[in-house]
Amino acid sequence: MRTKLFFVFVLFSCMTSHAKIKLPELLSDHMVLQQQTNARLWGEATPNSTVTIQSSWNNQIWETKADAQGIWETTIATPSASFAPQTITISDGEPITLHNVLIGEVWFCSGQSNMEMTLNGFSKCPIEGANNVIADAPNHTIRVATIHRSGALTPQPYAKGMWKESTTENAAGFTATGYFYALALQKTLQVPIGLINCSWGGSCVEGWLPERILKNYQDIDLNKAKEPKFKWRQPMVMYNAMLYPSRKYTIKGFIWYQGCANVSRAASYAERMTAMVKEWRSLWGQGDLPFYYVEIAPFAYSNDCKGTKSAYLREAQFKAQAMIPNSAMITTNDLVEPYEFSQIHPKNKKDIGDRLAWQALSKTYGYKGIYADSPSYREMEIKGNQILVRFDHAELGLSPWEEITGFEIAGENKVFHPATAKLTNNPEEIAVSSPKVKKPVAVRYCFRNFQIGNVVNHRNLPLIPFRTDNW
Repeated sequence: MRTKLFFVFVLFSCMTSHAKIKLPELLSDHMVLQQQTNARLWGEATPNSTVTIQSSWNNQIWETKADAQGIWETTIATPSASFAPQTITISDGEPITLHNVLIGEVWFCSGQSNMEMTLNGFSKCPIEGANNVIADAPNHTIRVATIHRSGALTPQPYAKGMWKESTTENAAGFTATGYFYALALQKTLQVPIGLINCSWGGSCVEGWLPERILKNYQDIDLNKAKEPKFKWRQPMVMYNAMLYPSRKYTIKGFIWYQGCANVSRAASYAERMTAMVKEWRSLWGQGDLPFYYVEIAPFAYSNDCKGTKSAYLREAQFKAQAMIPNSAMITTNDLVEPYEFSQIHPKNKKDIGDRLAWQALSKTYGYKGIYADSPSYREMEIKGNQILVRFDHAELGLSPWEEITGFEIAGENKVFHPATAKLTNNPEEIAVSSPKVKKPVAVRYCFRNFQIGNVVNHRNLPLIPFRTDNW
């Protein structure tokens, strides 16, 4: 009799737990839903049941049907952004309610350690101004969901990562680059900001691509993904376990900070990042979502400041803008200290977040008067013993007036020498020369692993490192 009663109890318990709505962790209390759109909701319920969703902002009820496996998905219309907390009740007969939901702007943050790096910093790597920012956190309505590091050989339905409010305790664990980005957006937009941080330190771009794309790359060994313990440089495992499960959450766009793990394969980077963005946009199904990304910072790769290993990767990052619609890169050449040559995690994340935000405010949100683009190389002209170099995004002139640093010049022997650089009467032009190069043919600017330049445009946006040669 006791055995029979135990069986009935277990059966009843299973039925009850199966009947209750199951939601991914990304749909949790404190989440931010993208404003003025059809925001996706999804989860599990009793197989073949009717699932109802009711929102507090208008008390409207939406209905959808769970399939034979209990899987359901639908969208609900969201209103304009508001700081007023809302609730969402979801039921298949047994309701659950999500509390303290806000309507605002949602951005997806991804990449490697410089995106993953929290306001708390890493060991021996602090974030500049972190304590003040953390102390100020309760004054800002920013919510962050951090996807837990995980790997898988096949696409997964769910990932771990719940939304957290901006408190002094929580903010220390928020992505620093992302949080500064959110602060800058909120200052102008005056709406709640939500961030989904889906990053893994040291990950290569191939880690964020699916197997069906990677199998076309002859230099990628997919067997490395099958190693017993998932590691940061394995292909496809982040895509399967972290990115793919996040794809249904409705967002405004992406910010990306990655590239260090690909410096030895710079020649393929632009094409692979382009493939990645195309794949991500296809997964989200929201069209050409904006994709704003960060140029990797100066760093002495292989303990060599003067080498050019990472310069080719930065060049590939710059070229990718022309390959990826609705994208833009921000440069970081000026955002390191001389002593940080051996530190791949520079302390200044605020200016990175600000520059990313200027791209979004200008190009996604349409704010006029915000200048977002750094000066970049356009063309050169050899004139006697000097080369005149001209730039885009420099129509109101360049600075400093004197003591310009970072330029090198070479003749036909392909040997580069430090150069003297001077402004000309053309606001978009710099004249470069060296007494050691009588017949110059090429110019480079900060085209080294670690070299800090000082050229900026009228909004103090730094000149993007470049070369005029193809050697």
